[in-house]
Amino acid sequence: MSRPSSAGGAAGGLGAGKAGGSKHGGSGGTTASAAAAAAAAAVAAAGVSGSVAGSGTVPAAAVALPVAALPGQSAELTALFECPVCFDYVLPPILQCQAGHLVCNQCRQKLSCCPTCRGPLTPSIRNLAMEKVASNLPFPCKYASAGCLLSLHHSEKPEHEEVCEFRPYTCPCPGASCKWQGSLEAVMPHLMHAHKSITTLQGEDIVFLATDINLPGAVDWVMMQSCFGHHFMLVLEKQEKYEGHQQFFAIVLLIGTRKQAENFAYRLELNGNRRRLTWEATPRSIHDGVAAAIMNSDCLVFDTSIAHLFADNGNLGINVTISMC
Repeated sequence: MSRPSSAGGAAGGLGAGKAGGSKHGGSGGTTASAAAAAAAAAVAAAGVSGSVAGSGTVPAAAVALPVAALPGQSAELTALFECPVCFDYVLPPILQCQAGHLVCNQCRQKLSCCPTCRGPLTPSIRNLAMEKVASNLPFPCKYASAGCLLSLHHSEKPEHEEVCEFRPYTCPCPGASCKWQGSLEAVMPHLMHAHKSITTLQGEDIVFLATDINLPGAVDWVMMQSCFGHHFMLVLEKQEKYEGHQQFFAIVLLIGTRKQAENFAYRLELNGNRRRLTWEATPRSIHDGVAAAIMNSDCLVFDTSIAHLFADNGNLGINVTISMC
């Protein structure tokens, strides 16, 4: 049985509360002259004519070679793009201070002076030569230290990192009150330690009982289901997605990767009073989260009038079946 908790509250009863989830050790002191020299060499090899702060004009090379083709140079050049503040990479558009030092755009917005020389960061100066070099270099995924082996063009890096299977997992409980992050293997220990009120039922066929569904406001009901050697999180969420119209959203999430989730299917069924409402789908990975499913209506959706057709004294039972594909 899962008891609700209203938005903003701590976990209570058998439900879960709702509150509404170093990369590279680089040389932060890379000098402008070293960066300029490396950029000049790389630009020359790439057949690019441009200007690097502190280095003058770089003549176009007679033979154009991609930077990535230079033996042993890729990693060395990539290191020159490490931000001295966060150690992530400085990617185009690349801005420099008046002395030629680089800092990534995210950190630059939080700084009042250059972290390397303490000089002013304004006016903004584009370093077009370094941008040309960056366009010819593969950059490792920011989660390389966690096991990702991909290196990508800088334009592809942000999109990949949004869905990278090696990025940290956030707490899958609905709401934003829990800020925990960690590896996939640490998710279940975290839930058992920090969210002890969540009930776990064993078996591929269970009944998810949500109590007091008539409570006002946004409410979550959460339960765990264990079968086939995996753990699944069952979530029923009530919210006002459209003004004046409350809806229920029910979904199953796998405590696992997206690839693992493809091996399973789930069925949610409301039964009662000679009526039946069924939803079948592939569970989402907790990497995707509940919010994305609700936004896309990729879950069982029904309004309060439908809920009342199946409820018994304010309690709603949902039959949940997990199967392997």
